[in-house]
Amino acid sequence: MAIWRRRYGQGSFGGDLIGPNPTDRGKAGTKRSILVEEAVGPLSVVVAGANVHDTKLLDATLKAVVVQRPKPSVESPQNLCLDKGYDNPTGHQAVAEHQYVGHIRRIGEEKLDEFGNKKYPARRWVVGRTLAWLSKCRAIGTRYDKKSRNYLALIQLACALIWYRRLWRLTVLR
Repeated sequence: MAIWRRRYGQGSFGGDLIGPNPTDRGKAGTKRSILVEEAVGPLSVVVAGANVHDTKLLDATLKAVVVQRPKPSVESPQNLCLDKGYDNPTGHQAVAEHQYVGHIRRIGEEKLDEFGNKKYPARRWVVGRTLAWLSKCRAIGTRYDKKSRNYLALIQLACALIWYRRLWRLTVLR
């Protein structure tokens, strides 16, 4: 008869970079911060506990870009679209530090034309689309890994597969 004992950090719950989810009754969870290029796919991913605010992850997400970025200039500035959650000094500082032109919707502001219709629709669907593609990978939808670096490696592998599939479709359809 074998007796199974769990040592510290060996249970089914736990691991590093896990925090209480404020929207799900305090259950342990993980937040994925992702930077996406509109036409191609994900450029960087950062993992943190679910209770970490988005603006604290913005600087790390912008530093984790895997593709060499061209130098921004006056003729070709590089834009960064963010939602209202980044409308604070930390978000503005991270955008300026990485030399992006930030398009951060102000809290309480909505772009409307003279008829009261939305003038410029939100571009958050690009990130939502990419997160939906990532959620199709079973090991990413539910975090089974204890170590955050293993979980991050799975996410990065899934991002590489997204890039591969998109490039494959472009070459086959031509």
